[in-house]
Amino acid sequence: MFCIFFLFKEILLLNFKSLQFEHSSSYFSSSGCQSPSLASTLPLRGMTLLFVVGCIFFPVIFVLLCWGLQNHSNLKMERPEAVLVASKLVSSVQAVMASTAGYIVSTSCKHIIDDQHWLSSAYTQFAVPYFIYDIYAMFLCHWHKHQVKGHGGDEGGARAPDSTWAVARGYLHKEFLMVLHHAVMVLVCFPLSVVWRQGKGDFFLGCLLMAEVSTPFVCLGKILIQYKQQHTLLHKVNGALMLLSFLCCRVLLFPYLYWAYGRHAGLPLLAVPLAIPAHVNLGAALLLAPQLYWFFLICRGACRLFRPRSSPPPSPSQTQD
Repeated sequence: MFCIFFLFKEILLLNFKSLQFEHSSSYFSSSGCQSPSLASTLPLRGMTLLFVVGCIFFPVIFVLLCWGLQNHSNLKMERPEAVLVASKLVSSVQAVMASTAGYIVSTSCKHIIDDQHWLSSAYTQFAVPYFIYDIYAMFLCHWHKHQVKGHGGDEGGARAPDSTWAVARGYLHKEFLMVLHHAVMVLVCFPLSVVWRQGKGDFFLGCLLMAEVSTPFVCLGKILIQYKQQHTLLHKVNGALMLLSFLCCRVLLFPYLYWAYGRHAGLPLLAVPLAIPAHVNLGAALLLAPQLYWFFLICRGACRLFRPRSSPPPSPSQTQD
């Protein structure tokens, strides 16, 4: 993972030096923070190259994991299983990288508005293709689940012309919120973070990246459910960690960001929403809304998991006795 971050830095540094700015040698300090005037000159070629690297990295890792899970002598997974597990492993890898990058950025920026870190822009460019890839990976998982359930037509027979469209509609119906979330991340949040911010607020971006801390627990939970391990100790421990990490890193994250800005501006927490532009409050509310919905689903699942199982009803023979 740190090799990837080192690659980010080398790509940006090489492209930055090619611009031959007078102060290019001071752009990357040991702490990673830069002055706004220098950080705003990130080279377009370096950013584009990082985007291309992301377009290659995530699909290639997914394909390699699928191949390994299907061909490893001790695993020999079927294609549907391999696709599901590989997609969750890739999501976990991305989550670990994002949360690590977010931690580095947020702890390096002492001034929450003006301080900048090269990793905030670099990782944003690299991670955008992940959301595009993940939409396709989720569709593959849904497709294979559809096939396993026996809705894909007769074995070896011709597939109905509308079957692919039917599966796609079922996928969009089931995963609409997640697909919408990914589309908004690519089409709205990414342009805003690159253009609208104008190099301000890397601290907040770093904190938002740390929201991915909960993702590996979510992915492990889905894998355990796939293998009918809902009642194991591992599933219960993972469920508790998922609930705690989701609450802290996704739900309580937004009050923390408001509190951090209030501390910076000398305002009490409740006064912050009135002191910042309305569109910022709207954006935070739109980002928080799906997190609250998913947290509700997690809490509902946790209640089912930890609720004492009721004893089965007596059999007819027992009632007759």
